Amino acid sequence: MEHEVFVPVPVERLRKALGDPVRVARAVPGLQQDAGAEPVTGRLKVRVGSHSITYRGTVHVSGRDDGSYAVEGDATETRGTGSVTLALALRLRDTDGGTTLTFDGTATADGRVTELPQDAVGAAVVRLLNRFAEALAAPEEEPEPAQAPEPVELPEAVEPPEESSAPVAEDFTEPAVPPAEAAHARRTMIGRSAEEVDHAPPRGRYAPVPTPQTVAPGATLRWAAPAAAAVLASAIVVTRVLRKRR
Repeated sequence: MEHEVFVPVPVERLRKALGDPVRVARAVPGLQQDAGAEPVTGRLKVRVGSHSITYRGTVHVSGRDDGSYAVEGDATETRGTGSVTLALALRLRDTDGGTTLTFDGTATADGRVTELPQDAVGAAVVRLLNRFAEALAAPEEEPEPAQAPEPVELPEAVEPPEESSAPVAEDFTEPAVPPAEAAHARRTMIGRSAEEVDHAPPRGRYAPVPTPQTVAPGATLRWAAPAAAAVLASAIVVTRVLRKRR
């Protein structure tokens, strides 16, 4: 297998990235790293045509004396018994406006990938190498310096207004002295039971008007005549008694 990729970055930037295993792991597209393991160790899902195969394995990148790099990897299927072994040589060549990366080597595989069309497998490998080279050439994101929180200005405490010694103006909207009717009602309620007060007829302007009595003039004389006769009879009896004693 042989493949070339051009990236518009200088050679020194790529060499610096290849010497950092953390940067290499970030450049592998779709790699899910295992917690606590080496930087380039984890799971990788490879899409081949309309199929996808997930591998779990490790990749090592080491420099050589001639300036090239050795890329070695091995992985196994997470849902199957198939495996893949990779042995590539990576060379960097300075080109006008950037760098050309050349991959050549061999790869052996068995399992599900051998049942798929070879052109689809080759296209998947080319796509994976292109994305790896582009991610490797991307500038490293520098963490933003932590900014100190801005001081928050607290509002000044509002002092309560001083108590004034001036006399408070009286409210003349209501009479200071209760009306005479209310005072009379209070006087009449003192010393009386609650039942008497509840059933006491209202007085003052709210007192009921008495109904006029229709008594005939002759009725008074009718009742007065017997009383006068009784008094006259008593006087006669007393006079007779006195005369007998004399």
